[in-house]
Formats: sequence, C-alpha cells, structure tokens
Amino acid sequence: MPAPRTVLLTGAAGGIGTLMRERLPRHGYDLRLFDRAPVEGEPDAITADLADAEALREAVRGVDAIIHLAGIPRESTFETILRTNIQGTYHLYEAARAEGVRRIVLASSNHAVGFTPRPAGSPVHHGALIPEDTPHRPDTFYGLSKCFGEDLASLYWDRHGLETVSLRIGSCFPEPTSVRMLSIWLSPDDCARLLHAALTAEDVGHTVVHGSSANTRLVWDLSSARALGYEPRDDSEAYARALVEMHGDLRPGDPDHDRLGGHFCTDPPIWPH
Repeated sequence: MPAPRTVLLTGAAGGIGTLMRERLPRHGYDLRLFDRAPVEGEPDAITADLADAEALREAVRGVDAIIHLAGIPRESTFETILRTNIQGTYHLYEAARAEGVRRIVLASSNHAVGFTPRPAGSPVHHGALIPEDTPHRPDTFYGLSKCFGEDLASLYWDRHGLETVSLRIGSCFPEPTSVRMLSIWLSPDDCARLLHAALTAEDVGHTVVHGSSANTRLVWDLSSARALGYEPRDDSEAYARALVEMHGDLRPGDPDHDRLGGHFCTDPPIWPH
C-alpha cells in the first residue's frame, strides 16, 4: 500500500498520541489531530468528543488513513468504558465507512488477553511465546473494550472492506517503569515504526499483532508485526538491572509474574486517578 499522506490521529493529546505527534511526521505523514481535550501547541487540532457525529465526519473526511488511539486508557465503570471506548470506536468506524477511508490502525492492548498465563521459565525467556491468535481473555472492562474493538474491526473488514491492523500494545513509555514492563515495553521510536508498517503493509484485511520492542525478556510472538515490515530496534534490557534492584524480580504468585495483564487482573489502576 502506498504510504498515506494525511492521517487522522485520534487521542492526539494522550500519552501515546503526544509521543507520536513528534515522531510520525518523520515518516512522511501529515497529521490531522483529534482529541476531546485541547492539544497543546496545536491550534488547528479538532477538539471534539467521539460522540459528536458531525465533528467526527468532518475530521475523517479526506484523510488517507486513521490511527485510533482515543479512549479511556485505564479501568473505569462499565458505563464510562461503554460510552467512550465501545460506542466511541463504533462511531469512528461508521464515520470512516461513510467517508470511504480504507485503512485504520486500532490501538488494542495486552489487556484484551490479560488473563493469559505468562510463559513459564526464567524472566529472560527463550522458549514458547504467546501466539498472536491467543483468544480474548480480558482482564478488565477496559480490556473488554479492546476485545470489542478488534471484533468490530473484523466485522467492518468482512462487511465493508475496511482494513484494520489491531495493535495489542504492551506498554509505550519513554522507558519501562516496572519489571513486568521489561517484557512488553514498546519504545516510542519503535511504536512509530510499527504504526508506519501497519499503515503501509499490503492486503492486511483484519490483522492482529503484538506491539512491543525486541526485548530480551519478550513473552509474546512478534511474527505478524514483522510480517507487516516492522523492524523493532530497541530492547528494554538496558533498564533491567536498575528496575530489578529497585523492585525485585517477579515471583510466582505475583500477578505481574503469573498473567500477561499483571496487576490489572487483580487491582487495576482506575481512571481518572
């Protein structure tokens, strides 16, 4: 697929959106920014809610592709998750369908499969990896909303021919902040590389991929992401010694050791916090 020029970035004021506003233009993209909160330093950004059908149609009109990052990023009440993450994603897909957009890159999450057991073995794991076709096992209402997003994307591909790459993002921060994160960290630069690959790969239909860097402690398979043309360059291991010294290593019985979703399975962070 030729590289799209104009890309709508929803959630542009959020954590990942802020990191990508700086990096994606380096890959040749003109970004149209959308968020319900004002985007600092971006007077042309569209400030609107995903429930505003007219504003959303206007935002989508004329773009070549969409990166959908908008949504509640942690656990909340079901009603809040329903309104923003579930209904909001549906509204986006309807706007994209109506305006003839052919490709969406959807921010899914490791929490869509959060109750999946982490692979057994040492923290520096070189055995079996969690496969891309792991069935949904959400760890929260937040994770459940990401399952919905993946299934909605599948429906819109089968029914309307609207392609989606669903990225089960691990943890995208400038650097990992916990021992658990060492296995699923996605560096901001690698995130931009993954988004670029997802926007430009040919014939993706609906593809689900894992989103992390090439970490020494990797626990899930990146084969589908690499098949898109993604070439991760970063590794969380540079931060491992300091994090382990500070927090201790993961041990059986600790949710961060036992389940992919870690403490989201037992004590999820609540939004807003």
